[in-house]
Amino acid sequence: MRIICPKCRHENPDETRFCGKCGAPLKSAEAVFVTKTLITTKESLQKGNSVSGRYTIIEELGRGGMGIVYKAEDIRLKRTVALKFLPPELTHIPEVKDRFMREAQAAAALDHPNICTVYEFDQAEGKAFISMAYIEGQSLRKKIESGPLELDEALRIALQAAQGLQIAHKKGIVHRDIKSANIMVTEDNQAKIMDFGLARMAGGTLITQEGMTMGTIAYMSPEQARGEEVDHRTDIWSLGVVLYEMFGGQLPFKGEQDQAVVYSILNKKPKPITDLRSEIPVSIEQVVNKALEKDPDKRYQNTEELLDDLKSISAGIVPEEIKARLKKAKLRKRKRAILYAGAVGLVIVIAVLALTLFTGRAEAIDSIAVLPLENLTGDTEKEFFVDVATEELISQLGQISGLRRVISRTTVMNYKETDKTLSEIARELNVDAVVEGSVQQAGDRVRIQVRLIDALPEEQNLWGQTYERAMSDVLVMYGDMARAIADKAQINLTADELTRLTRARQVNPEAYEALLMGMQKASPLTPQAFDIALEYYELALKKDPNYAAAHLAVATTWLFRNQLGYTAPREAGPKAKAAVLKALELDSTLADAHRMLACVNFLYEWDWDGAEAEWKRAIELNPNLGDSVYSHFLWVMKRPEEAMAQMDRALQLDPLNEVVQVHHAFLLESAGRDDEALAQWRKLLRTSPQHPMAHWDFSVIYLRKAMYEESLAEMKAHYSCLGDREVEEALTQGYAQSGYRGAMRRAADLLAARARKTYVLSFDVAALYTIAGENAQALDWLEKSLEERSPHMPYVDAYMELAPLRSDPRFQDILRKMNLPMGGK
Repeated sequence: MRIICPKCRHENPDETRFCGKCGAPLKSAEAVFVTKTLITTKESLQKGNSVSGRYTIIEELGRGGMGIVYKAEDIRLKRTVALKFLPPELTHIPEVKDRFMREAQAAAALDHPNICTVYEFDQAEGKAFISMAYIEGQSLRKKIESGPLELDEALRIALQAAQGLQIAHKKGIVHRDIKSANIMVTEDNQAKIMDFGLARMAGGTLITQEGMTMGTIAYMSPEQARGEEVDHRTDIWSLGVVLYEMFGGQLPFKGEQDQAVVYSILNKKPKPITDLRSEIPVSIEQVVNKALEKDPDKRYQNTEELLDDLKSISAGIVPEEIKARLKKAKLRKRKRAILYAGAVGLVIVIAVLALTLFTGRAEAIDSIAVLPLENLTGDTEKEFFVDVATEELISQLGQISGLRRVISRTTVMNYKETDKTLSEIARELNVDAVVEGSVQQAGDRVRIQVRLIDALPEEQNLWGQTYERAMSDVLVMYGDMARAIADKAQINLTADELTRLTRARQVNPEAYEALLMGMQKASPLTPQAFDIALEYYELALKKDPNYAAAHLAVATTWLFRNQLGYTAPREAGPKAKAAVLKALELDSTLADAHRMLACVNFLYEWDWDGAEAEWKRAIELNPNLGDSVYSHFLWVMKRPEEAMAQMDRALQLDPLNEVVQVHHAFLLESAGRDDEALAQWRKLLRTSPQHPMAHWDFSVIYLRKAMYEESLAEMKAHYSCLGDREVEEALTQGYAQSGYRGAMRRAADLLAARARKTYVLSFDVAALYTIAGENAQALDWLEKSLEERSPHMPYVDAYMELAPLRSDPRFQDILRKMNLPMGGK
């Protein structure tokens, strides 16, 4: 049967208590549904009155819709209790009273610090009452009356209330009347949920007189307001209202009359909490919004989910699901902003429209960050493809000399799941504008939408366009995007830049896919991962032997294999060089290939002039190539001012890159700026506590400060990070037997013995012998490292741990053989 609203004539389902359109209470042939809170009896007890021969009334504490509450003394157990006398409407029917008693017994079984303990349900002189723990403190509602709570306090109370509900729900008990007045906060700031004795067992019959809806209206869930069957999710809604009230300082659904409140609950979204208090994190707003989803199936499905999110936020972590919702919300907000701007533009005077839309930005943009593009493919396995699209666009823009600074991929990827605004990101990265967009791939077609946004002082959309091409033209598409962005940023391209951005060749889609798969598989940086990656690169080259990027990937793999100690330099160096030379033969405009050849010349060939020529060519092709390895080369060449300037440039372009941070710390250490180096290493260890190089250099710096115990601890941490328990144990045993130098000697001896069976970095053995004071053996291993052409050897005069060897003729002879600059820096 349908019920017609007497006010607006809207048809409603027969079980509905309120009109879904206007919120007015409805009448049916069977009953009148009332939304008022139950009326409390006016009769009251006086101080000294005895109740049930067991309790003595001390004072009245308060009265509300669910009864009068007294403070009393339990004479038998000598404790102070609270007695709540229930309205007669709830207890005059025997079956209802019996149900209350059963549920009070169930509530009495709830034993948790955040639930007010129920002792018993009883009656005296025909009046039913509940005996419960007496709590010193004040209700949460009373605390909120003086204004919204501080963030930390609100989070603490939210966590405690959720924990109490979690216990009740696990036992199948639904409260049905969660509100700020039913949460007490003790004098030691512990939250306790009250009135569980009035709850009902989940799945049971409604505890109402016919047609009577329990629960305070402002806190009612939509299903509760409609008189539908409710479950534990109604408590989650009501707790969401309490959270809103704590953080926002007001109720989310308000009105002068009950039906206005109900209408809001059923039909309206509350005002965002962040609009009420700008200091509230958006992640908290998202938690409240999810708790207040009108559809119970879209709400938190259990208290554990809500509790997990609250705990994460309290620990300073934004939960993954919230990050996803924030990202979607931001995109919707920006789209709405753009549409709104367009609509307003149709109304505003044509002259103003012309000024805002056609004159563009007053000044050219000279710094930019391409934020991680959003994956709209519907396939998480395509995430890497989307990340590469971001990197390719950054690479194309980096070739434009008019852009003073294009932030590198490694840094911008830190903003992949951020909830920060574009303006906040622009300020952090010190850029004028940002590029954002999305990627879709279906079959052999790729669609990329990009937008250029002037982010400061506030977001202003400058340009947007959607590109769609076949997979074979994906590189051509990136070049087209870069040219369009440069045009909208008012940057003039040089003839060479225009040529490079328009000459991108088509790619074989199968070869391109194999290349991307290889790059993805290599990411664990293990020997097995590199083997798999090389197989994919070989597949890419089988599909397209003239694919320069695949040859460059092969060169990069061999360089990494040696740097990580998996492959001897005499094998890795020549293979890396052959592959990079082939890449440059096929495409001499690849800036990354010139940089790779510079590294090969520096680390393996010890061709100093050739290395610098390649770095200069790489930077000429990509002015935004801030290579921190180049700064090390300049330091090794004993050109410290240039080295520091190049490092500053690398930090400007890639401030969040861990590798750049490591190189910076090493440069500071080599310059003798130990305290600055320590600060840099500490900063790195906060995000990467298992970084082996950080612990090694900590050890060296502590050695220079004669802090031997600290130095030993850091050296042990270094080998612990590498998973080398043998060396770690050798350091422990050596120290116990012969002190600090004995520990280093024991570790060096172990590695020297291991080198007879497998490849070991001779340079590390030399360093440990030097620290142990065994200079002759250290020089033996340095000469071995020279013979192996170790990529560490160019740094031989820069490593501080080798400083005791510098005056030795054998050390000077090594420098001459390598044609390294002699003398001070």
